[in-house]
Amino acid sequence: MDFDIIAKLIAPLFTAIIGFVAKQYIEFKPNLVIYLLHTSAIPLKDEKNEKGITVNTHSVVVRNIGKKTAHNVRIGHAHLPKAYQLFPQLIHKVEQGLDDSSEIILPTLVPGEQVTISYLYFPPDTYNIVNSYCKSDEVSAKTLSMIPAPQLGKFQLAVFWLLIFIGASTVVYFTVLLFLNWLGVL
Repeated sequence: MDFDIIAKLIAPLFTAIIGFVAKQYIEFKPNLVIYLLHTSAIPLKDEKNEKGITVNTHSVVVRNIGKKTAHNVRIGHAHLPKAYQLFPQLIHKVEQGLDDSSEIILPTLVPGEQVTISYLYFPPDTYNIVNSYCKSDEVSAKTLSMIPAPQLGKFQLAVFWLLIFIGASTVVYFTVLLFLNWLGVL
């Protein structure tokens, strides 16, 4: 019996099975991300008031990039300004906490759904005082910095994943050979 041929046949199959199981385990759950879009401080002046006032604004996007619905999505605020808007308009509620803290609670966020929350407030409040966290019953959100970048095409992605599969199969193949050598079979 030639174990080298068996290892060459089993390695890609074993890699595909492990990849499929890992993908199902990792992807079949809600996955919340929150993006901080823009922050602005806009000075407002007129003829009567030379000093003027400043208006601060920013927006965040909460998105479920997972494969399962997120329940009770909570967007926490150290201070929730009175002037905020959700887009698209979703049914939500606001729960007040201690020391002016509060949470905007969305009952569900289905896979692929996103909501943009825009805030308008005045100094001394800043964006880092307004937003504090985002979580659901299932998972905490990851905060992502947005940097515009070109996306890979379908062909480039296919080649990328093919090379990853070949590399993983090679690693499994040599691991099987080392294990068989350690057992004294080879």
